[in-house]
Amino acid sequence: MAHFPKPAAGSWTQAYPDLGTDPVDYKSSTDPEHYALEQKAIFKRTWLNVGRIERLPKTGSYFTRELPSVCQGTSLIIVKGKDGVVRAFHNICRHRGNKLVWNDFPNEETEGTCRQFTCKYHAWRYSLDGDLTFIQQEGEFFDVDKSQYGLVSVRCEVWEGFIFVNFDDNAEPLNEYLGPLGKGIEGYPFHEMTEVYSYKAEIGSNWKLFMDAFTEFYHAPILHQGQYTKEEAAKIQQHGFEALHYELSGPHSVISTWGGQSPPADLNMVKPMDRTLRSGLFGPWDKPDIEGLDSLPPGVNPARAPKWGIDSFVFFPNFMVLLWEPGWYLTYQYWPTAVDKHIFEASLYFVPPRNARERLAQELAAVTFKEYALQDANTLEATQTMIGTGVVDKFLLCDQEILLRHLHKTASDYVAEYLKTESDKMTNKEHANGATC
Repeated sequence: MAHFPKPAAGSWTQAYPDLGTDPVDYKSSTDPEHYALEQKAIFKRTWLNVGRIERLPKTGSYFTRELPSVCQGTSLIIVKGKDGVVRAFHNICRHRGNKLVWNDFPNEETEGTCRQFTCKYHAWRYSLDGDLTFIQQEGEFFDVDKSQYGLVSVRCEVWEGFIFVNFDDNAEPLNEYLGPLGKGIEGYPFHEMTEVYSYKAEIGSNWKLFMDAFTEFYHAPILHQGQYTKEEAAKIQQHGFEALHYELSGPHSVISTWGGQSPPADLNMVKPMDRTLRSGLFGPWDKPDIEGLDSLPPGVNPARAPKWGIDSFVFFPNFMVLLWEPGWYLTYQYWPTAVDKHIFEASLYFVPPRNARERLAQELAAVTFKEYALQDANTLEATQTMIGTGVVDKFLLCDQEILLRHLHKTASDYVAEYLKTESDKMTNKEHANGATC
């Protein structure tokens, strides 16, 4: 993995010359036709994280995932079989197409444990492996072969406890797709951090715009100044913010920065509540005593900075993992539902608390994070409204916004490659038809 120092202004972006330094075109965030192409070119062809392995603690454990980003109405069942293998299936009965697994409201996700899946409509049954095992009044059908009517499977692989699916049968294996950045953090003790706080909201902006907000810290001294004491906010605003390290690897990227030490070097920069509970936006200050935090994987803190605080990994298209120095992690996901809307999901993962004070410290971190996220979301809806006017469609990005530049180029490259592939298919088909004639 190549690491590029920053000897002069602009060198991060210039270390990747194919990115260029021109203003970036944001029309892809306002064009409905381009959004439809992103669904086909990106979300139907890349690995998508759908959850953690802890949600499937035993045989027959399952949960459903609604994925309109792939195609409107797409719903999956994720289940652990008797052999311990995690599988994914389209959530659709092979009889008349009813949604197979749901509770009171068909459009809401659900979870549970079962021995088999039974359709609510006509009681067709399917095993945990997806095989059709029972047809009500089977004799009424005509020469039916149950082995041909199992649930439709979706590629499913697990990496470091994260469950991924891919709708493209020809896509490369998950480990290869995640590449060096994924390899570099293997061994991090994700499995120890099972206390989870989650948020989910519909945001009125294109999915890439919210990712933009969380792949740079250029905005932090201005937008989030209310989260600091007055004196510290003035100091940070005056000097600005610069991260320690930026890196691009294929479609993925990482930004590494200071902050999050436990406790902060200057206790005057945080609020009295933070000092009382020894917690805040950077998470609980007291690092948990578990294996794997003293000797971190080589991809964590790639700059080897003594005051390192956070690594934010962006796994294209829509999955972000943030590793925090005090010993917890955070995930973001962005699921587009329209060109100007998406579902934002965030989860904070901690080692289970041992007492009430540790629990309150985790809850304070979760509440503080929510305040930051609301500030970002509110700003982005204003951004979407304005760029939607088309008055301006190309925007300047500074060197600290290299991950934004990379994200928009990567998304556009996927669409361009998809269009080329489809064009080649059409040309080959025309040639074949001509040859036949």
